[in-house]
Amino acid sequence: MPKLFPEIALPRLGAPDQYGFLVPDLATAIRSWSAIIGDDDWAIYTYGPESMSRMSFRSGPGTFRIRIALSSTRPEIELIELIDGPSIYHEWVAEHGYGLHHVGYFVQSIEEAVTGPDFAGLEMIQSGYGFGADGDGGFAYFDASGSLGVAFELIELPVREPASETL
Repeated sequence: MPKLFPEIALPRLGAPDQYGFLVPDLATAIRSWSAIIGDDDWAIYTYGPESMSRMSFRSGPGTFRIRIALSSTRPEIELIELIDGPSIYHEWVAEHGYGLHHVGYFVQSIEEAVTGPDFAGLEMIQSGYGFGADGDGGFAYFDASGSLGVAFELIELPVREPASETL
């Protein structure tokens, strides 16, 4: 296992499944990224307390709201527009500005991944669960900015995605 953090060994995660970018305006970012990747098929969702059953931020409950767009490409491009904080996204923009924020990895189970021995001692800095059409699906972020320059995210895909929103 490679050493990514001082004194903390992480499992080899392989190539990322997703690259996440913080953007000031979702519609503008979708147009720009569509031109770059040659794909204009985006799924759009608003995540927050009304769409997720469990949320955390740092060591307490989460109350953040974001609007995201997910490309249909692989690896997936995720564009994140901030709505309400506090969140790790708001902290990142204040410190680093907009742009690349995280690399994401698909996992079978968030619960098993974050409670397993591979992540023992590593602080989860934000999470959300229940955004799927059936109340499943989740994500968990870990800070790797000190060693990798970005955060990394574990993503449990829902069995069924909710209907995409429109811009």
